[in-house]
Parts: sequence; C-alpha cells; structure tokens
Amino acid sequence: MDIRAALKKAMVEDLHLEDIRPEDIDDDAPLFGEGLALDSLDAVELTVLLQRHFGVAVEDVAAAKEAFASINALVAYIETNKR
Repeated sequence: MDIRAALKKAMVEDLHLEDIRPEDIDDDAPLFGEGLALDSLDAVELTVLLQRHFGVAVEDVAAAKEAFASINALVAYIETNKR
C-alpha cells in the first residue's frame, strides 16, 4: 500500500470519519474548514497518527499548518521527514 492510500485509511479509522471512505477523500481538498472539515482536536489526533503510522513528528506549528493543508501536502511532508 502506498503512503497516500495508507494515510487516507489511517485517517478514516483513527479520526473516526463516519460516512467517508478513503477513496472519497480528495487529494487536493483542504483538511480543515471546507473539505474534510477537521477541527483542532483532529489536528492533535492527526499529529499522533503521523507519528504512530509513519514515524514522522510534527514539532513546528508553521510546518504543521503547511503539512496539514491537504492529503498531497501531508504525503510530501511524510516523504520529506520519514526516518
């Protein structure tokens, strides 16, 4: 399974995104606000998810804001920061 598919699957399961299937998540759609409409609690859970599933830490608020923009941005962040 590639990073994008694994990320979407983990998000649906770990963030309890009811009525959303991984394949329904648009790679370019915003994760917060419009798009998936995640909130600040989801951001914390997403940070934990990245550490647990991909071994990637998000330690900088500015980096998090950029990385959490979309699925494509998260995949790029994971690929750049994976150990």
